[in-house]
Amino acid sequence: MQLVGAVDQGTSSSRFLIFDSQTSTVVTQHQIELKQKFPQEGWVEEDPLEILDSVKSCISTAVGNLADLGLDAADIKCVGVTNQGATTIVWDKVTGCPLYNAIVWLDTRTASTASDLVDKTPDKSIDHLRPLCGLPINACFSAVKLHWLLENSEAVCQAVQENRCLFGTVDSWLLWNLTGGINGGRHVTDVTNAGITMLMNLKTLQWDEELCSFFGVPKSILPEICSSSEIYGEITSGPLQHVPLSGILLDQQSAMVGQRCFSVGQAKNTYGTGCYLNFNTGAKPVESKTGMMTMVAYKFGPSQPPAYALMGGASVAGACVRWLRDNLGIIGTSAEVEALARKVDSTHGCYFVPALSGLFGTRWDPTARGIICGISQFTTKHHIARAALEAVCFQTREIIEAMEQDSGIPLTSLRVDGGMTDNDLLMQLQADLLQLDVVRPSMRETTAFGVAMAAGSAAGIGVWDLKQEGPHITTDTFTPSVTRAESDARYERWQLAVEKSTHWETASSTAESKDG
Repeated sequence: MQLVGAVDQGTSSSRFLIFDSQTSTVVTQHQIELKQKFPQEGWVEEDPLEILDSVKSCISTAVGNLADLGLDAADIKCVGVTNQGATTIVWDKVTGCPLYNAIVWLDTRTASTASDLVDKTPDKSIDHLRPLCGLPINACFSAVKLHWLLENSEAVCQAVQENRCLFGTVDSWLLWNLTGGINGGRHVTDVTNAGITMLMNLKTLQWDEELCSFFGVPKSILPEICSSSEIYGEITSGPLQHVPLSGILLDQQSAMVGQRCFSVGQAKNTYGTGCYLNFNTGAKPVESKTGMMTMVAYKFGPSQPPAYALMGGASVAGACVRWLRDNLGIIGTSAEVEALARKVDSTHGCYFVPALSGLFGTRWDPTARGIICGISQFTTKHHIARAALEAVCFQTREIIEAMEQDSGIPLTSLRVDGGMTDNDLLMQLQADLLQLDVVRPSMRETTAFGVAMAAGSAAGIGVWDLKQEGPHITTDTFTPSVTRAESDARYERWQLAVEKSTHWETASSTAESKDG
């Protein structure tokens, strides 16, 4: 038996999964939730050492489970790493210690930083850098967070001056430590993670002088950019010592690979903390005119050409359900939202815009705030729960329509994955509001499976050949159950609600809230 391991380091938890290469099924896995820190309003941080320790613990526990299953850890041929995107970590290459907490991708402290950077452009446009990096200037991306750190952290600035500072997204932090850390650890990333920083040139796939200069980032602190599938090094300690690390993919691109979206026009949507849709556009990048992100989808080997994708996202999807649970207390667990929402046949005019961290998608409005509107005396928690699920679906529709406009390619069906896809009501609502078939695989671990495929297909590993069709995975298909007219009418009403949520936060309102 040939086994492949996958580190899946997400916003809320770390996991390690072990796949059987012949059946593409999960043999065993282990998961550890992470603690998030909220030192100020809008700030979201995590402890880099906790992230690293959680990954190591997950590896140890999952590998330990193999003996109980009558399997041998020596059959693990390689390991891949997939991770939350744009979360920013800086550390001291001499001591190996973090210089600051990890600034999570959905942290909004850099909203004013992004605004200042936009003002710095000749046309004062968030899209000024799109031709180079494919992304708008926004608080969520690593370069903006790194710019903030260089302006606000004395420890980071001093480490840069003394040539001790290293920067990376979560994959780089993990790879550096797993391959030796201060004792020769490799400081690398892949093209998909480098792309989410705003510092990589989309065409050359290298760090760009103009972008680095614009953000004030010295190239000396940046990792080497590699392909998504090659041997980067070996794990130097623990139960997988000497096992090659041979795959890196940003989480959304990894799910795209796991869903085998290898043809132009194929798309997948991942429903997790946020909601992110990737649309394969082929061998050339498509510059978006609708607010989508242009990114590398994957690059399977140093000598192989890249594939590109349009990517659109909503920062709040599963986080919306979590907010219903933790902030409103109308459900005890996230899984209860489906039963609650099923107690009514519609929202009866109630609409939820979950702009809890601003709006992504086509709008890129950090000043937007969440609203629930259309409330009457008839409205109950059941309607609000159903409106929250519909909001996830409405955001997806907005993104798909934008991608179809940019690419000129109509979508014929949507492949889905992520924790929220266990919710059958959500999947049916998505089919209804898209007027498309929604296809859900029986093997739900597509994010981890994607990077396992990348790792297993690397030169020198040879567990998989991605040019061949893999083992058949069964699917469930949800088909539209309402008319297009009804779907369009509900979508138009939701768009009205979105307009009411935009440009809510202003400098004066922020000052007013701080003054009490």
